[in-house]
Amino acid sequence: MPLFGSFLQDKKKIKADSVKGVSGDDVPLDVLKGLFPIRNYDSEKLLAFASGLKSEIFPETMLLFRAGESTDSAFYLLNGTVSLSDEHGKSYEIVSGTGPAKFPLSSGAKHTTTAIAKTKVSVLRVSQKIMSSKYAPASELSKLVIPTELAKNKLLNSFAHYYVNEELEIPSLPGIALKLQHAMQQDIGIADAVKIIQLDPVISAKLIGLANSPLYVSVVPAKSCLEAVNRIGLNAARNLVIGLSLGSIFKSNSALINKYADKIWRQSLYIATISHVLAAVTKQCNPQESLLAGLICDIGAVPFLSFVAKLPKDYYTEADIELALPCIKGPVGYKILLDWGFSEEFLKVPLYSDDWYQNHSAELSLTDIVVLSRLHSKIGQGASELPTITSIPAASKLKDFALSPEHSLSVLHEAKQQINDAMKALSS
Repeated sequence: MPLFGSFLQDKKKIKADSVKGVSGDDVPLDVLKGLFPIRNYDSEKLLAFASGLKSEIFPETMLLFRAGESTDSAFYLLNGTVSLSDEHGKSYEIVSGTGPAKFPLSSGAKHTTTAIAKTKVSVLRVSQKIMSSKYAPASELSKLVIPTELAKNKLLNSFAHYYVNEELEIPSLPGIALKLQHAMQQDIGIADAVKIIQLDPVISAKLIGLANSPLYVSVVPAKSCLEAVNRIGLNAARNLVIGLSLGSIFKSNSALINKYADKIWRQSLYIATISHVLAAVTKQCNPQESLLAGLICDIGAVPFLSFVAKLPKDYYTEADIELALPCIKGPVGYKILLDWGFSEEFLKVPLYSDDWYQNHSAELSLTDIVVLSRLHSKIGQGASELPTITSIPAASKLKDFALSPEHSLSVLHEAKQQINDAMKALSS
């Protein structure tokens, strides 16, 4: 079935949840244009979706859904106030017309909270199959797609021309990481791996610093690269060497471009550290792989910034860079990691880790870890228009952990000092 027909059919094929409201009014198009990520659809698709779409009405004190229940629907609050509480008793309210109400109340494979109407409420229920902002025809994942609203962006079109014609410089995996990766394919031992790592004194020192950081708690500090690799493990050390060496490619001779590169790299360090802590505590993903996933999540920005640095300064504005980066990071990052020989699970990270509603696996994945970590980092920075952490699919895959908008992930809130200390070790 063509995608457009499938889109319309998804709207009708919503599995009944345990509670149904009374059919309400049609949902106006301008209301849909305020909801994330539905508002990202093109005009034609949005208009078709709005046709005949009705809200559901629930009376005061009515249960909308219960924590732990499976669902294939996402819920938006259109009018009224809803109280949400998790399985650990933490609760908060969502009021229609506020920022949090622009995002779904719940959108995972199972509800992470129990929702009760505090007042008479109007709710929109939609299929999760159409939630992703990347709901688009299947295409080569490294293909660069320019949004309609940026079709006249000179900078983005120039970059696309070089990219499509394969004239763009794709960075090579840094030398020390490449040597170690090739050597480990020959089943070398720790002693031989250490000899390679020590060829780069900076990476060697950072590896020792990380081994002594709060991420790897030990009474006796590691004093040498050998002790550090013994403590961390050979495979983990390889991932860390790759990740740590990436900092060298986030550099430019242009002051303006270097400002962007440094900002993106520091953000990647922060996301990577949170990812490591979250993976270690939940025990659902490998912590070292999660850290590496955080470090490579925005790697696609590097070739673009290098390209911009070579252009005349009057050819672009800072606004052009800001608008172009979100379109470029995913497909270019995918291409870089594919060229570097990363596994499929890592390849998905640049593509989907800034999409709150990505949901490509039943179990918690590296992409889920990075999505949760990115959202947590933005909450910590006071960013506006963010979904509550309980409402995204990745959160529903966490096991036995309390979530709350006030403290984001409670485990990360408690590990704040550990994250800050580890950040210093990574960026020193």
